[in-house]
Amino acid sequence: MDAIIIAWNALTQGWAIPACVFGVVWGIFGGAMPGISPSIAMALLLPFTYGMDPVAAIVMLAAVYVGAEYGGSIPAILIRTPGTNSAAATTIDGYEMSRQGKAGLALGISLACGTIGGLFGLAMLILMTEPLARVALAFTPPAYFSLGVLGLSVIAGLSGGSLVKGLIAGILGFMVATVGTDPVSGVPRFIFGEADLLGGIRPILAMIGLFAVSEMLVQISEPDWVKAKERSLRLEFPDWTLWKRLIPSQLIGGTIGLFEGLTPGGGGTIAAFLSYNEAKRWSKHPEEFGKGSPEGVAAPECANNVVTGSALIPLLSLGIPGSNSAAILLGGLLIHGLAPGPMLFERAPDVVYGLYGGLLVANALMFVIGLIILPPCLWLVNRPKPYLIAFILALVFAGVFSVQQSIFDIGLVLGFGVAGYLMKRLDMPFLPMVLGVVLGPMVESNYRRSLVLSDGDYFVFLQDPISLGLLIAAAGLLAYSIRRERRAGRTEPSA
Repeated sequence: MDAIIIAWNALTQGWAIPACVFGVVWGIFGGAMPGISPSIAMALLLPFTYGMDPVAAIVMLAAVYVGAEYGGSIPAILIRTPGTNSAAATTIDGYEMSRQGKAGLALGISLACGTIGGLFGLAMLILMTEPLARVALAFTPPAYFSLGVLGLSVIAGLSGGSLVKGLIAGILGFMVATVGTDPVSGVPRFIFGEADLLGGIRPILAMIGLFAVSEMLVQISEPDWVKAKERSLRLEFPDWTLWKRLIPSQLIGGTIGLFEGLTPGGGGTIAAFLSYNEAKRWSKHPEEFGKGSPEGVAAPECANNVVTGSALIPLLSLGIPGSNSAAILLGGLLIHGLAPGPMLFERAPDVVYGLYGGLLVANALMFVIGLIILPPCLWLVNRPKPYLIAFILALVFAGVFSVQQSIFDIGLVLGFGVAGYLMKRLDMPFLPMVLGVVLGPMVESNYRRSLVLSDGDYFVFLQDPISLGLLIAAAGLLAYSIRRERRAGRTEPSA
């Protein structure tokens, strides 16, 4: 009951509700624009959260996440172009339904199943986060160091399909995190005589450059996406007979979405495709998949919306973001001086419970706004791509400059954008680099603190049982990734 009162006060005593409404609308529009993923839509608003109340800022970013996951299904169904990566699985049967004149039904299934999935993910977030955070209260500095190592090894091993590229990206991020003033001795390092680097490179600048600017550079070099036909569409929801048929697909999507959200590096895309495959496997009508099956829309849409809640569980309890969008939300917390982890529940309960309440409101708003926002989304998809790219880049630069009125920050964002563009061309994952930037200070500070407490004895990381267990888990995951990559390398030539 206390948690409900805290959440109610957090949402009603400030601008959290209007921020949530704006976040959902912006997220749906962002998701409906091909190439603008949930993480990019969140990153575009990140600089504008500096002057906001912490609760309103975090709720707005989370609402963007919720709205974008649904918005990505709109162009996927109408023009066979997924607005987000996780909507790619929806394209398979959603577009076939559209070709059969059932676009309104496909959009209705996407909205209804997405809302149910989002509410299920929120329920799991509420039930699982605080107990996991209580376990983390027993962590010592060596354990926090090992936790950071585990986070980096998991993301590097599970992102992008290449262990080497993932590790390289993670090391690059860790190198970026060392720029600035040494946290122990106070000596400047790697600033190359540039006073603006004394405070280090803020994670927000790396995130905006890597996610938003790099994608705009890619879009500039790509052909325009297909235009939607100007037509009036009305959402149509499934009747009771069809709804009973969709229940098993939603159960499959909810289960897989929960486990993929908990797995760092999993995310909505993997959850959507796994759910699609399993729904086809267990369906009574597998022959309809690929030809306009409603189950082929329900399962992936439920799964990727469950991830919006379940991906935040390791973030809030352990401080490890398991997806790009969770990493952006971590950046929002750090902007307001909030370190995710077990102490967040003690120091800022209004932010945690306000986030829970905000996600509930966001999922309800997604359903309501989804009923009326389809025509504006169609108009937006049909705008010339150069206009949209120019608008987004202007928004990026205005937001970055508004934080500290620094031209140097704009240069850093552009630099990270170019680096991100090159990483995309080399097929290197972003998430390990972002995690290196974000987790680097935690890993380094706890490493140095542990050695100070142990008088330089490196066995301190093995003497702590939690630290030892986390290091063993990190080594096991690394070994599994190496084995998987070698097996894939042997399979590829024979294929």
